Amino acid sequence: MLKRLSQASKKTQGFSLVELIVVIAILGMLMLLMVSNYGKFFSSSKEKIAKMLLENLEAPLLLYMNDVGSYPTTEEGLQALLKPPARKKDRWNGPYIKKPEALKDPWKNQLQYCYPGRHNPDSYDLWSKGPGGRSGDGDDIGNWETTEKTEAFQE
Repeated sequence: MLKRLSQASKKTQGFSLVELIVVIAILGMLMLLMVSNYGKFFSSSKEKIAKMLLENLEAPLLLYMNDVGSYPTTEEGLQALLKPPARKKDRWNGPYIKKPEALKDPWKNQLQYCYPGRHNPDSYDLWSKGPGGRSGDGDDIGNWETTEKTEAFQE
């Protein structure tokens, strides 16, 4: 009788091949779902970072405007936060940002600037070209609020 119990317990130990295949298939499907959503997860993070970059440049632009008397022109661009424009050296108290990398979006493209703004006519427009890398392709991230795709900044 003792021999039968030990043989019966040997048969119930472990998993069958079918059970192992089912578990591996389920794990594979879960991994596939995770990998397919991986890009979406980090893409939205980069968009949030781009919005934060635009918000963080408000303070240096306000300091520049208080010192110089106006925002940088479109021609002077955001570089005016790093180096004084030729006609404004006497009033410029910068640099207003420490590193030129602060003027790049998460996709390593230069942030875009326009004064006076087309979306903000009493102020400036500041935007990232977004993941597409082209202005006006519908994925731009700007300091204006809009629900429609803009074609104002196509290059």
